[in-house]
Amino acid sequence: MKSEPAALGVEIADGADARVAARADMRLMRSLLIGIFIFMAIYALYFARAFFMPVILAFLLALTLTPIVRLLRKRGIPELVSATLLVLLSICIFASAGYLLGGPVIDLINNTSSIGQQLTERLAQLRRPLEKIMQISHQIEGLTETAQEPGIQKVAVAQSGILSSAASNILAAGTSLTIIFVLSLFLLASGTMFYEKIIQSFASLSQKKRALRVVYDIESEISHYLLTVTIINAGLGTVIGLGLWALGMPNPLVWGVAAALLNFLPYVGALLTIVLVSIMALISFDTISYALLAPAFVLLCDIVEGQFVTPMVVGRRLEINAVAIFIAIAFWSWLWGFVGALMAVPLLVVIKVFCDHFEGLDHVGNFLAAQHTVVVEEEQAEQQGKAPA
Repeated sequence: MKSEPAALGVEIADGADARVAARADMRLMRSLLIGIFIFMAIYALYFARAFFMPVILAFLLALTLTPIVRLLRKRGIPELVSATLLVLLSICIFASAGYLLGGPVIDLINNTSSIGQQLTERLAQLRRPLEKIMQISHQIEGLTETAQEPGIQKVAVAQSGILSSAASNILAAGTSLTIIFVLSLFLLASGTMFYEKIIQSFASLSQKKRALRVVYDIESEISHYLLTVTIINAGLGTVIGLGLWALGMPNPLVWGVAAALLNFLPYVGALLTIVLVSIMALISFDTISYALLAPAFVLLCDIVEGQFVTPMVVGRRLEINAVAIFIAIAFWSWLWGFVGALMAVPLLVVIKVFCDHFEGLDHVGNFLAAQHTVVVEEEQAEQQGKAPA
């Protein structure tokens, strides 16, 4: 009689262990599936970048212009009219910038060797400690050349099809731009179609309200952020261009546009702008002391923008920590080059806002947030007399 309860207890224990093992297997399987999905997504983004890049750029452009379309709709202007006008204005701005910047940028690219030579001459006094190292490297190169077998000739293979390659690149760029502007036009002109589709996807009224509220909040926050940051960067580029023009810097329009574009890369973009302006200033001005005024002015503008203007206008809630920014820039620049690097931070903000609206992903949004943002939220929660989420 005593053995039956013992046997029953053993069976219960074995069943509990089996359930625990099954749950562990399910978690492992879920983790493996998520890892495989992420790997396949990265693989698809890399090898299908000709498709994904213009599509994502079109969505970002549409999100940037959405607040303007919504404002004009409140004034009685239909979405189709406002979207068409905004897209045409974007095309005109892009074409004008390409026309005005094409010549100076091509000249800079063609004069790269002479710019390097002039910069070397200006910084000759700084090369003296490195002359011995350079002499040693030249001697090693000479030994390598003499160690080769005699009678072997070096053959330089000229690249063929340069014109066809350039034509194909121009055609691909034109196709991508067409996709970007046409798709953004359709997205802006669609109005509330996506909201209606979302409402139709849920059965209960409470689910429809919650989904609509989440999607609208995400779209509103991201659109406001992208439009605000774009306006701030345009203002920064204008100020830097005018300041460099006042200092007598050649091609100030190029450096103003470069500063506006590179400012989409926090930290890295400002550093690149300062380095490029410093190089051009050193070879353009007679004295080094006067040449340093140009990068100093750019640095001052970047400090004012980064420490005062952007935090005051955009706010602290959407700030991203520096580690996540550098990882995102490195990843997207490896994936899609310079265009991917420019999209890295806007896409990171999109991911953060999306994660903040779902309880299962809030830890990802917390990781992406800046440290002082979390501290501010905790202090506000303590002042309200409740524990932070």
